[in-house]
Amino acid sequence: MTQPEPRTAGGHTGEPLLSVAAVARRLGVAPATLRTWDRRYGLGPSGHTVGRHRKYGPLDVARLELMQRALLRGASSAEAARFALDSKSALTHGEVPVTPSGGGGRGLKMPGASKLARGLGRAAVAMDSIAVQGMLADALATEGVIATWNEVVRPVLNAVAARWQLAGTGVEVEHLLNECVLAAFVRATPLVTLGRNHRPVLLACMPEERHNLPLYPLAAELAHRGIVVRQLGAALPADALAAAVRRTAPSAVVLWAQLPRYADAGVLTAMPRTRQQVRLFVGGPGWRRGVVTSPAERVGDLAAAVEAIEAAVT
Repeated sequence: MTQPEPRTAGGHTGEPLLSVAAVARRLGVAPATLRTWDRRYGLGPSGHTVGRHRKYGPLDVARLELMQRALLRGASSAEAARFALDSKSALTHGEVPVTPSGGGGRGLKMPGASKLARGLGRAAVAMDSIAVQGMLADALATEGVIATWNEVVRPVLNAVAARWQLAGTGVEVEHLLNECVLAAFVRATPLVTLGRNHRPVLLACMPEERHNLPLYPLAAELAHRGIVVRQLGAALPADALAAAVRRTAPSAVVLWAQLPRYADAGVLTAMPRTRQQVRLFVGGPGWRRGVVTSPAERVGDLAAAVEAIEAAVT
């Protein structure tokens, strides 16, 4: 006996259905936003049955992408919904639009960015911290720490910074995004009680340097590799750094400088001497060539920093 083809929403058979949460992540909006669009404008699952969980088919998602595209171009919610619903006949005949890859989030220019990064950018600009946190958690679970930082987070951070430099706007977006990113990487950092390194690795910013966000993915990836770290945070005074080195006898110290004015080589030469060797690494764009003096070692991107530190302390 022939089995019937699986029925899916949106008028098709054999194609996957997506939950509200999955569609929200794909579009970079909150699930509550999708429910509002359904209730107000009728842009919900076309195959939804009362008493069952909402499941979106490919045509349902395509209509939502049309609405989102119209919103990004400045249309009101009602105008965008009418545009998406008026396109129903074209969608039914298979003309499913593809969201362009070169634009990015609302007002953010991210040419060549990944789909995950564009979704994160849209959610950040919309000040939707729930969606931002959800997408970061999913990316960390599926892509890992290094790929999430390099391919998802950094393009959005750079785009937000560029918009501020060009237009002087978006500081609130940057602050929200930073807080969400920090929280996501802290949650993704396992607690290492018996590390591969007998002495900890200290992570800190240079005195007066407050851009400490990159230290969190570094700590997370090192912890995933079984390396014990101690986070000392932003703007660590030089005397406090010296005291921490004496008290913890670290195997390595990483000092971050985002801006050149904080990359003070004098702090490196003033590091206290210890009975056991301490490997000293510096990271961040603030450390220019010629500034770093021996025995300090400059590390580049996150992956290179992790590999250098791991090789030095294990």
